[in-house]
Amino acid sequence: MYSPRVLDHFEHPRNAGAVAAPDASVRLENPACGDVLELTAKLEGGRIAEIRFRAKGCVAAMACGSALTELVRDKTPAEAANLRREELLAAVGGLPQASSHAGHLAMDALAAALQQLAAKP
Repeated sequence: MYSPRVLDHFEHPRNAGAVAAPDASVRLENPACGDVLELTAKLEGGRIAEIRFRAKGCVAAMACGSALTELVRDKTPAEAANLRREELLAAVGGLPQASSHAGHLAMDALAAALQQLAAKP
């Protein structure tokens, strides 16, 4: 059902946890399924120096949170804003239709975090 990359991110999540003293901290919940995704991030030198996630929910939500952190770490907020949902889905090897909500949740959390980062001097 899930790709080997989804399972790898689920079983061996990258950047799990929370950033200490973050410049951005967001928590989004999908009311339809109950999945929760939290992102915390810190900027250094105009780049996302550290980004971590915590997820509560399905395998796909956890995998998307993990992959998202890998895709945007070390990017500027403007570069991270150019990430497309299709790229995230490709990074996890695709998702079954029933799990596609996880990609939307991750991208919505990223957008909210980037709004907070944009407000930082």
